[in-house]
Amino acid sequence: MATVVLVGTLDTKGVEYGWLRERLLAGGVEVVVVDAGVAGEPRIRADVPRAEVARAAGADLARLRAEGDRGAAVTAMAEGAAKTVLRLYDEGRLHAVLAVGGSGGTSIATRAMRGLPLGVPKLMVSSMAAGDVSAYVGACDITMMYSVVDIAGVNSVLAPVLANAADAVVGMARGFAAARRALRPTELAAGSRPLVAASMAGVTTQGVDAARERLTDLGYEVLVFHVSGAGGRTLEALAGQGLFAGVLDLTLSELADDLVGGILTAGPDRLSAAGRRGIPQVVSLGALDMVKFGPLDTLSPALRDRHVEVHNPSITVVRTTAEECAELGRRIAAKLRAATGPAEVCVPLRGLSTLGAPGGVYHDPALDEALFAALREGLRGSAVGVVEYDADINSPSFGRAAADRLHLLIGAERAAAGVG
Repeated sequence: MATVVLVGTLDTKGVEYGWLRERLLAGGVEVVVVDAGVAGEPRIRADVPRAEVARAAGADLARLRAEGDRGAAVTAMAEGAAKTVLRLYDEGRLHAVLAVGGSGGTSIATRAMRGLPLGVPKLMVSSMAAGDVSAYVGACDITMMYSVVDIAGVNSVLAPVLANAADAVVGMARGFAAARRALRPTELAAGSRPLVAASMAGVTTQGVDAARERLTDLGYEVLVFHVSGAGGRTLEALAGQGLFAGVLDLTLSELADDLVGGILTAGPDRLSAAGRRGIPQVVSLGALDMVKFGPLDTLSPALRDRHVEVHNPSITVVRTTAEECAELGRRIAAKLRAATGPAEVCVPLRGLSTLGAPGGVYHDPALDEALFAALREGLRGSAVGVVEYDADINSPSFGRAAADRLHLLIGAERAAAGVG
């Protein structure tokens, strides 16, 4: 029988968790309740009591209560909850996780959810879900459901929300249990195709599509990540887990946003995980000719004086300067020099995006050359290969060539490791 794990603070949300438990049991699943509360007394019985959760994090519940530091207590209980749910999953006693909460409860429960493998159903009902939930979701497949009202007693508004959440997670748990195998990211099913990650933006779609089609023909399954900030962070997280046989990172605009202050940054660690993990990677310079900002009326006066283009009503792009291009070249070179696995850079000499190709509004060979020159200099004497093509990044021939380069790197790495 499928089992749903409820993770929550039973001192403040005990009534709601008791209601959910009854709804889940009526739906025909088993329920394990994990108490991650600290302050008050639990209002319903937990299958995994709070003292056990605290011990899983190496903490003492009595000490956490005595010290009265809410931030430290939430951090400890979140860590303990993460270790507890992962243990339940490893024991075969978890087929889905459901939680409800405000800011604190959401922080604890989603920390636990993020520690579970990709594919395990995770549903968070939260009063925080109508805002920016990136800190809670991270690079994980968590489903967020807005509670509409605060979670303070089961009332006529909250009850149908909780009912929908419980009924949904029953279906997810049953489906997951019926799969009969744990979906661990690093354990692909026998006979499945090796996975390759690819990065793409709207302005690099044609080139990446050509690469994806070529890699598919070569026997790979290609997962494409939109470089929206969250997309890059997800690519990095999954690469860090060892999910991919190779990474085709053709679109690096998130690095430009990180440098200049754009809205779609993936943080300073972008273009790092594959190198740390030793995963073969082929990198290009897609969309480094622009930085993405919000609507036009949100731009500062300094940005308005630059080469601005309205991409859509929500996104305005600004052309990168020679100084910014050179710095991006240096940063990319430093990241690739640190890679522990094979890496190459494919340079499209005739343009980095649809806007930067010949005839495009951002076509500027001198600015592109500032990027190329800094990259060449930064990689001089390293093991990282630099291959230049007389094409723009959206040329199908360029995409296919980049795919072929990655295929060669993966093949060489497998041969060196004695993998057929």
